[in-house]
Amino acid sequence: MSFARSTDGTRIANLSAAIRERFGHLVHELAKFGVVGAVAYVVDVGTFNALRAGVLTDRPLSAKFISTILATTAAYFGNRHWTFRHRERTGLRREYALFFAFNAVGLAIALGCLGLSHYVLGLTSSLDDNISANVIGMMLGTVFRFWTYRKFVFTELAEPSRSEIAEPLAA
Repeated sequence: MSFARSTDGTRIANLSAAIRERFGHLVHELAKFGVVGAVAYVVDVGTFNALRAGVLTDRPLSAKFISTILATTAAYFGNRHWTFRHRERTGLRREYALFFAFNAVGLAIALGCLGLSHYVLGLTSSLDDNISANVIGMMLGTVFRFWTYRKFVFTELAEPSRSEIAEPLAA
């Protein structure tokens, strides 16, 4: 019986190590992407609500467009220099152009949700606009952006530096 326990324990340890080996880098990237996304989200929502309460009171799509541009700029630099820093650089112009192009699709997703809610369904309160654009639209756009950044923008893995190898050990 004790033999079975140690074998099960070994199997679990081996499985756990295999999962960390296979998906550890993805989890690490996803966590960093989440932090950068949270900062960009604060920029986006804060700017959107400031514009909505101020100069663009009755122009929610314009407010969302401006807030997304500012948030996208913050997200690019956070993702390039922190989340995906271990990936090869393929040129600032190429990365920046692709990043903004894919964010434009993410923006279209959020604007589509906002436009549908505000103009088609008639849900026009500030709370309704925030839920449609900054919750539903943001979630759908985020899934799309993470996939496209990894697949098309920050593509190749670079050789890890000594500090990046030691980083998981320090955690």
